[in-house]
Order: sequence, then structure tokens, then C-alpha cells
Amino acid sequence: MIVDAHHHFWDPRRRDYPWMGDELSPIRRPFAPDDLRPELVQNNVDRTVLVQTVSSLDETREFLETASQTDFVAGVVGWVDLTDPSVAELIASLRSAKGGDRLVGIRHQVHDEPDASWLLRDDVQRGIAAVGAAGLVYDVLVRTRELPAALATVRAHPEMRFVIDHAAKPRVAGGAWDIAWEMALAPLADEPNVSCKLSGLVTEADWKTWTREQLRPYLERVLDWFGPGRCMFGSDWPVCLLAADYAEVMATTRAIVGDDEDVFGGTATRTYGLEGCNP
Repeated sequence: MIVDAHHHFWDPRRRDYPWMGDELSPIRRPFAPDDLRPELVQNNVDRTVLVQTVSSLDETREFLETASQTDFVAGVVGWVDLTDPSVAELIASLRSAKGGDRLVGIRHQVHDEPDASWLLRDDVQRGIAAVGAAGLVYDVLVRTRELPAALATVRAHPEMRFVIDHAAKPRVAGGAWDIAWEMALAPLADEPNVSCKLSGLVTEADWKTWTREQLRPYLERVLDWFGPGRCMFGSDWPVCLLAADYAEVMATTRAIVGDDEDVFGGTATRTYGLEGCNP
């Protein structure tokens, strides 16, 4: 089973997306299951994980309902307010909603928080513990600045599963090797409860001039650190369209890491518990 472990849907006609500035105008339009389906068919992708885009319980409920009606969406990484004292009840309410059985993880846009140590706040730590108690994965959306707090969080919850989104967004576009990213991310690979998504790197490079050889050292380094059994492919569609179409993202990843069954399905299936979603 080939799994795309990271993609989005959205509709700017119905909801505001604060991160969608002028530079993202090419993708400021609705993207829905019928837009993605042809890409999956063309690239032989069987199942996907749909990931939150804004801090909204309503969006999470909508994604769960969409998943219940969409054969290829095997799991949803949604959003809850981790600082809410009733976060456990919020998660339970999502699970009891339509499509609630597809809820596999929770995510927050940590890299947009002013405080680099936001993850270490007592109320946030309590919320993350509730995510783990519910048996869900916590997707870690950070850049280099927030990686020390991510490492401390992972170590504080060794019984939980964590997934680093977009390999923590190295500064590929900077040209020179991002040594600060390397030094901050590498220790996370020593924690057995952490996996990493090979996703989102085409948009961390220059959108117009990126090459496979620019991405290669980053993908190879992450694969070396975590191993195929803790790495998973994600298209980051439709964000990727700023720099590459779906097929190009897939082909680039395959050209660099090979056709590893873990990277292209096994890791995501085990980590998110997608075993019952066979094609």
C-alpha cells in the first residue's frame, strides 16, 4: 500500500488562512478530493493522510467528515487547542463525530508561535499528554528554532509517537548547507518514538530554480539518521504546486531515496495505525 502521509484540502471562499500571503496567490483557490484523486491514480498512491491547515475545530470536523466520504483518505491529523483544560474531552468529541475513526493525530503550527519554547509550556505539555493518552500521534511542525523544545517534548513523553513534519524545514534556498538545522534535528533521530516526513522540501528550496541535487543531501541525511523504518513520504500537495507538480515531487523522492516500501507506505501505516485501510 503506497501512502502519501501529508497533504491538505482548503477553500479560501469559506475560511481565512492567515499563512496564505500574497506570495501564495497561485494556490489561493479551493482544493478538494476530486482535485487530488487524478494525481493519486497517476502515481499509484493508494491512501493518504489529510493534515490540518488552521487552528480550527470546525476544520477538523469537516476533514473527518470528508475522510468518511473519501475512499483514499485513511487518516486525518487534526487540530485541538492543546492549552484547553478539557482537551481530552475535545478529542473524545471529535472521535464520536462522523468520520471520527479516521482521526490519527493532532498538529499545531508551532513554528508560527512567537515563543520558541511554546511546546514546553505546562498547559501545552498537558495537552500533548492527552493526545498520547488518546493513542494519537503528535505531528511536530517546527523549524530549527523550535527543535530544542521539540526534543525536550519527545523525551518527556517516551510512550507517545511523534512525527517531524517536512524534516523540520531546512533552509535549502540559502544555498550553503544548513548546519544549524543539522545540529538541532540529528538528536531527535536518537529517540525511538520519533519518525520524520520526507515532505515539503521543494518549497524550502527556490521555487523556480530548485534541483534534485539541492534536495539530495537533505533527504539522504534524514534517511541516514532515522532509517527507512522511521521515514515517510509526503507530497505536501497542494503547497508543493508552488514549486513542482505531484508527479515531480514523487519522482524526485524516488530518485533520491529509491522505492523503499517503508518510506512509501510502511512507516506511515505503522505510525498512524492505518493497517485496516487496505486498498
